[in-house]
Amino acid sequence: MNKPKQESYIDAQAEIAALKAENEKLQKINNALIFRIEEGHDNNAAYASFESSVHLALQVNLKTHELNQALADLQALNQQLSKANQDANLFRQRFIDAIESISEAFVLLNDQGDIVYQNNHFKRLWKNTELSSLVGSNYYELKALGKLKGIILSVTPNSDENNAVYHLNNNRWYQLNEKRIQDGGMVLLFTDITHIKLAETRRYERAIAQKNTLLQNLIDNLSQGVLLLNNNEAPEVWNAKFEHFCELSHENIQNVSQLHEFNNITEVFLYPSREMNFHIQELTNGNVIEVRRHFISDGRSIITISDITEQHRYEQSLRESENWIRTITDNVPAMIAYVNKQKQFMFTNKVYNQWYGDPGQELIGQDLEASNLFDDWERISVFVNRALDGEVVSFESKETSVTGQQSYLQKSYVPNVNNNGSIDGFFVLINDITDRINAAQALQSANFELEERVQIRTRALESEVESRKQAQERLSEAIISAKEATESKSKFLAAVSHDLLQPLNAAQLFAASLFGDFKTSEKPLLNSIKSSLNDLENLIVTLVDISKLDAGLIKPDIQVFPLNSLLSNISADYEKISYVHDVEFTFIPTQLYVKSDSLLLARILRNYLSNAIRYAKGKKVTLGCRRRGNKVEIQVLDTGVGIAQEDLQEIFKEFKRLKGTVQAQQSLGLGLAIVDKMSKVLEHDIDVTSKLGQGSCFSVSLPIVSSSEYYQHSVSEPSQPQSLNGARIWVIDNDPNICDAMDVLLSAWGCEVEVATSLAVLEDSISVEENCDLLIIDYHLDNEQTGIMVSQEITTKRKSSIPTIMISANYSQSLQEECKQNGIILLNKPVKPLKLRMTMQQCLC
Repeated sequence: MNKPKQESYIDAQAEIAALKAENEKLQKINNALIFRIEEGHDNNAAYASFESSVHLALQVNLKTHELNQALADLQALNQQLSKANQDANLFRQRFIDAIESISEAFVLLNDQGDIVYQNNHFKRLWKNTELSSLVGSNYYELKALGKLKGIILSVTPNSDENNAVYHLNNNRWYQLNEKRIQDGGMVLLFTDITHIKLAETRRYERAIAQKNTLLQNLIDNLSQGVLLLNNNEAPEVWNAKFEHFCELSHENIQNVSQLHEFNNITEVFLYPSREMNFHIQELTNGNVIEVRRHFISDGRSIITISDITEQHRYEQSLRESENWIRTITDNVPAMIAYVNKQKQFMFTNKVYNQWYGDPGQELIGQDLEASNLFDDWERISVFVNRALDGEVVSFESKETSVTGQQSYLQKSYVPNVNNNGSIDGFFVLINDITDRINAAQALQSANFELEERVQIRTRALESEVESRKQAQERLSEAIISAKEATESKSKFLAAVSHDLLQPLNAAQLFAASLFGDFKTSEKPLLNSIKSSLNDLENLIVTLVDISKLDAGLIKPDIQVFPLNSLLSNISADYEKISYVHDVEFTFIPTQLYVKSDSLLLARILRNYLSNAIRYAKGKKVTLGCRRRGNKVEIQVLDTGVGIAQEDLQEIFKEFKRLKGTVQAQQSLGLGLAIVDKMSKVLEHDIDVTSKLGQGSCFSVSLPIVSSSEYYQHSVSEPSQPQSLNGARIWVIDNDPNICDAMDVLLSAWGCEVEVATSLAVLEDSISVEENCDLLIIDYHLDNEQTGIMVSQEITTKRKSSIPTIMISANYSQSLQEECKQNGIILLNKPVKPLKLRMTMQQCLC
């Protein structure tokens, strides 16, 4: 506003000066004319001169008026200019007072970074340092010099690119806010946040102390004995269970400086090596323990002691029962077998194997028709189908043994009906009646005089048949007992899995909630605990999978999907794993679409890759595909140690491991057994080729489909997950440890959590009609209640449903269907924290 007024003032002054000059000129002309008129002799000329002078006088008056008007305008402009200068000075002073009154340090920079203005707070910011900020100096040079001299210890950018946090060597913290102005300059505002930082530090230290206490409580409440050794094999941390197993006091363990010193004070052997990192030991008190040692990359290790007395006794009892049944059946002259409903041999006794099987040939698992054991399969198959329909059949058959002996056989097929009334298979009882048939034929051709002898012989044979029937009945009872023992074993595994998954789930949730708050030096210990928990989870899940596959509980969910999306996700995981194992991993993408169960197929490929990386340390592993007509063969190739030809089929059996390899001792030998069982469920062909010392190629074949079929079944992309901050969550679980773990974990994610061990406990704390964003509930609750029943009861009381996540160790198809019918999302234990969080975000979308 000042600049235009100043220019108008200068223009007016110039105009006034020009008018004054013209006025003086006209005055001179007027005086000259008057002089001529007064002194002249010619009156006419004088009159003309007078008229001219009058005309000039009028012009002079006009110009004079204009001059006065211009002077008046100039005076008004001068007054306005003076008022504007006063306002500008007042605004400048108020601006300076406002900047000085704020508590933050203020700096104004031009477009070159030079300091145009600064308040006293910014000057005091550099007080007692080697630097001083002056108007005109460059701020960025000042900042660089401060870093160079160690006055500025660190500059931490925030998520907002215009903000940063400065830490000075006087232990003061400042929050910087930057704003660019129109002329290209910058306004900087430094806020002292030292008190906030100190408060955060105190809260962090208190949280760390609480987490350490919580972690120690977690270790002390583990059912296993735990001992952490440093890289010098000296004890660092242990729990009360470890003291109990070793029968040592806390002071005894504190006096131990090396691991081998434990051999002098306890009978528990605590020295597993890297090659044999676990062993089973029976103590003098009759208990059986399993000692495992987990080596950590930083040189430390963790020793765990587990009480497996009951499991050991149960397995021993099963072995004794199996040996007893085998002893009985192998010493009975009748041929005995058991066939499942897939028409596969599940049991054969010694006599049966001697008649039908070649030496060294294993009949268990073979298909009846594909085995080519029977001379007249078409006739035999009729009786097999009748037995699988629930009919007890008995017939005679003339057959030839593997040794070429022809005999008449009396066969009986007895259906095996389970508790649900369905047929699981049938028992085969075979007697050699050749002597009886031959005797009958001889009797028919003999003289009637021998009738009495025939009758005597017949009675003898009937007595023998009766005795054999009695033997068969006893054998049937023995086989039923064997089946019940097998079912008991499966139930035992399921029960053990459920009981272990419950505390394991809580332990993993606690570990996940603690991980982000630990100091760097303490994280290896937590990583070791998480690794141990993951190993335990993998073992339990593997046993559950084997039990489910054996029981036929896994039903494939066949869908069309792009193969590359599955393979790329798997390869991303194994690129990291291969780096740890010093393996060069290669993935070859594909554009094919396939039809399969992506979860089961991924499990097959992950087992292939885990084996390949284990046996190819320091070498190469490749994941790729080959098209074979209308099928694609997914291959996992490695340049590892290879497999001998005689071992190629053995490796797919349970607990079969390659002999003489260190890697084999680190596995249970169940991975490829699961692959074999899952491939049969999916009806996918698997294959393996290998050369000893050169490497192996494991593959699985599945059908190819067109991309159009995929897009016909594709669904819209899910909405983006929202944040969990402020979400109100109700958790119901009858296990207090799970409740505590969920409370800690969900609170760390920003949720408002209400935990309870039952609906009654929840209603004591809150009203079920209150606002709730998500319900997380366990399936197995107390008093024979289920999570589905409690969810329905809450819905009835609220008159509206709440998005619900059900967590259970029950893998049954019936539970999955029931959850779908009730609109409940089912997660199986143990729950990964990342998967739980993603599921919660989807529910809250």
